[in-house]
Amino acid sequence: MSNVQIFYLLLTVAVGTFIGIKLFKKWRYTKAMGQEFPESKKSILTKRLPVYQKLNTSLQNELHSLIQHFLYTKKFVGCAGLEINEEIETVIAAEACLLILNRPSTRYQSLKWIYVYPSTFEAKRNQQDAYGIVTEGRTKLLGVSWSNGRVILAWDSVEKGMADFDDGHNVVLHEFAHQLDQEDGAADGAPLLYTRDSYQIWAQVFSREFEELQIKLSKGKSTLIDSYGATNPAEFFAVVTELYFERPAQMRKRHPELFDVMKNYYQLDTLDWQRPQ
Repeated sequence: MSNVQIFYLLLTVAVGTFIGIKLFKKWRYTKAMGQEFPESKKSILTKRLPVYQKLNTSLQNELHSLIQHFLYTKKFVGCAGLEINEEIETVIAAEACLLILNRPSTRYQSLKWIYVYPSTFEAKRNQQDAYGIVTEGRTKLLGVSWSNGRVILAWDSVEKGMADFDDGHNVVLHEFAHQLDQEDGAADGAPLLYTRDSYQIWAQVFSREFEELQIKLSKGKSTLIDSYGATNPAEFFAVVTELYFERPAQMRKRHPELFDVMKNYYQLDTLDWQRPQ
């Protein structure tokens, strides 16, 4: 057998192996997605996530599918002695998938790892003072979202957010809003939108609301939007996302244009979850 024949034989084997692996992965994914959503996970959602029971059957079924895809494509890692179990995986996946429910999305395609600590953790962060001087230090955090495919969460904060789903504070919604924001390559408070006109409306409403928040806080006035949202546009989007999902009635009353923009983006009327069933 000549060298040329050997080369083509090896090439054929390599291509065949590659195709075989791709087909096997596709088959395994299709099989996993075709399985019925486990009753154990339904029970966890019913007990731990109050908003789950307020979704209609169609949205619940879609959420089940999104959760299955999330758990198949992401890897959970327990940190500082925390052991990952079905409950931790299910509730974090469910809250993350609320943000992509009922609308087109990449389903967090770039996200690969979710690290979960038992409680508040420390991380290195650069801090800039009023004079523009940047210093490196360690900060205690409830959650972090990175653009390199990683999210870090404190489990006790996740549980607190689940238990009180109408206080406007939820670390999972916050950090996964950052993931949505970063899908276009920049954490700038403007996620991927649906139309060209949407970007203009988004910029007008968000810039005005962001500036008004900063002005009110500088004057010592109370605000519905958490003060952390005044940090930068990226944090503003994450904080407003928490508000839209947890305190929509108050948000619509005090920030109607902002509410409408968020409703158009998330393609869900979260007010439905607060109305009597």
